[in-house]
Amino acid sequence: MLFYETLLDGKFVPVTLEGKNPRERFTDWVLLDTPFVASPINGGMKEAQEKLAALDVIAYQKTRNHLDGAVSGLSPYIEHGLIQADEVLKFIDSNHARIEAYHFLQQLSWRAFFEQKYLEDPSLIWKDAGDYKTGFKADDYADKLPKDILNAKTPVAVINQFIAELYQTGYLHNHARLYLASYIVHWRKIKWQTGAKWMLSHLLDGNLASNNYSWQWVASTGSNKPYIFNLDNVTQFASKQYQTQRSLNLEIDKPYTLLKKQLFPNVKEFQNEKKH
Repeated sequence: MLFYETLLDGKFVPVTLEGKNPRERFTDWVLLDTPFVASPINGGMKEAQEKLAALDVIAYQKTRNHLDGAVSGLSPYIEHGLIQADEVLKFIDSNHARIEAYHFLQQLSWRAFFEQKYLEDPSLIWKDAGDYKTGFKADDYADKLPKDILNAKTPVAVINQFIAELYQTGYLHNHARLYLASYIVHWRKIKWQTGAKWMLSHLLDGNLASNNYSWQWVASTGSNKPYIFNLDNVTQFASKQYQTQRSLNLEIDKPYTLLKKQLFPNVKEFQNEKKH
């Protein structure tokens, strides 16, 4: 990492900081109210190429929905231009039949689709694509995140762990991102834009288009129904590091029929739905 200072004549010149590694130098220059904690995800071309070489599309296909599944870890490097999508495709073609990499390529395709959709009209990226299908209007949702979410002290233990993981690593498994977005929008009645801005500000792989359109899909402004989850679903895909005890997650420990009635009291379809 290089540092520069501005001379009186306006020129930028490199600053040499002796005796410290780049990460230590960076922390000296960062002005934060709390101590700077670096993400365990290392940047750099070498690390990017190592991640690509370790890509296992077979394991990804089998375990991708699990929070400890064999995800590629390539997203931060793709987002920051250290690896190009066509480079990933060439690697796959050199090692697998494309059908073996179907689910992984599907995710790359969604990323490209969202990016193209954004480029067609950037002015729409923070606007509702449609109405909420929740029985509520946009004005019924709050504009600010409450302190218990910001401080990872909500009544739901796994949600707190997801928030802490986001803060500490700058990364979340996609499934965890959906859980967190759903909790913020549907349980806490917060506008998707508010949650999307907050999450994007902490993601190392934060892509504006992918992030926002995913939040809209969860919220139902960009889909035909709201995305919700329950504790059974989290438990199915969570690893042992997550606190999935029922006593610690009472707000989400309910069957879907009951959650729909609770979260969307104005939707007749959900109110008339019977438990199967």
